[in-house]
Amino acid sequence: MAATLTSGTQMAVIKSCFSSSHKSFMPTRASISTENQNSSWKSLASSSRIVSMDPSLQSLAVRPVKSVKFVTRAMSVENENKPLPGLPVDLRGKRAFIAGVADDNGYGWAIAKALAAAGAEILVGTWVPALNIFESSLRRGKFDESRMLPDGSLMEITKVYPLDAVFDNPDSVPEDVKTNKRYSGSSKWTVQEVAESVKQDFGSIDILVHSLANGPEVSKPLLETSRNGYLAAISASSYSFVSLLKHFVPIMNPGGASISLTYIASERIIPGYGGGMSSAKAALESDTRVLAFEAGRKHKIRVNTISAGPLRSRAAKAIGFIDMMIDYSLENAPLQKELTAEEVGNVAAFLASPLASAVTGAVVYVDNGLNAMGVGVDSPIFENLDIPKDKRS
Repeated sequence: MAATLTSGTQMAVIKSCFSSSHKSFMPTRASISTENQNSSWKSLASSSRIVSMDPSLQSLAVRPVKSVKFVTRAMSVENENKPLPGLPVDLRGKRAFIAGVADDNGYGWAIAKALAAAGAEILVGTWVPALNIFESSLRRGKFDESRMLPDGSLMEITKVYPLDAVFDNPDSVPEDVKTNKRYSGSSKWTVQEVAESVKQDFGSIDILVHSLANGPEVSKPLLETSRNGYLAAISASSYSFVSLLKHFVPIMNPGGASISLTYIASERIIPGYGGGMSSAKAALESDTRVLAFEAGRKHKIRVNTISAGPLRSRAAKAIGFIDMMIDYSLENAPLQKELTAEEVGNVAAFLASPLASAVTGAVVYVDNGLNAMGVGVDSPIFENLDIPKDKRS
């Protein structure tokens, strides 16, 4: 435990208005002198559809004041269908690097789509052994349906880089990996080399997304996890974020944002999520806070992590009990619906945008509220309690 940007990424601000009907009104200004206040009030009430005058406004009409200025609302019928003013998630002119995209059904892919829908240029880093299949699927149009953006266009990925975030530089790559045929044909895929390639190709980025994790012994209970398995989980799932930010932050523009993905197992017991993965997620969240301080003070970069709920992605299926976790969430979360990758992508787009300019060092839960629950309400123990349920579920 990688999307179409929905209307949820735009927050409209609607100002209050004088009205006795359900129509909406646009602002206009009126200035009333003391000589013709009474006639003006009648005219204003008629033109603005004000049936009864507010008593506080009536008092203004009898006071000997020089002038009274106020805002009324009016809208012609032809303007009612125009888009509302609001706070759009606007990432035009921004460039994002998303590490950990290897297919079209995980959170990394969803985040890439959301950022693209908001106008960002997309670069991705793909695990070296999965690179050929991913690039081939892109070329053959296998992802075209899932590349569709809200405006009908297809998400464009400017460049795909081979990446193995377990290795910081060429010197850290063991000989057996260098000679592994799954890595043959690819070069410059360590974190340092990828950062250097991106700098050479594009100069800078604004958004860095860490959407990768691996625990070779994830199916083992913690008590049965080997030292190598535990350290491998920490290396691939948490230190990889430290390494990515370390190497990319020098080419990130001030005001940029970095986002990673975590899971509730960092702070709650999730049986079956073993092999040191819960420890890795806890480390990732702790690192998020420290990195937010360091990257914020030194480089003006914000660092946040999204604690996402369970998703039926290919990567999650490797754990072996993803369907059970989704069923549990449906039964026990405050919002009884299956979480979509798009919902996580939308939150990532917000966190990457200027709308979240004061948000850093945060763990943002996108899990239908499951993190707030203290018990599983589907337990037979609670069968006599009047627990509300979503009738649509």
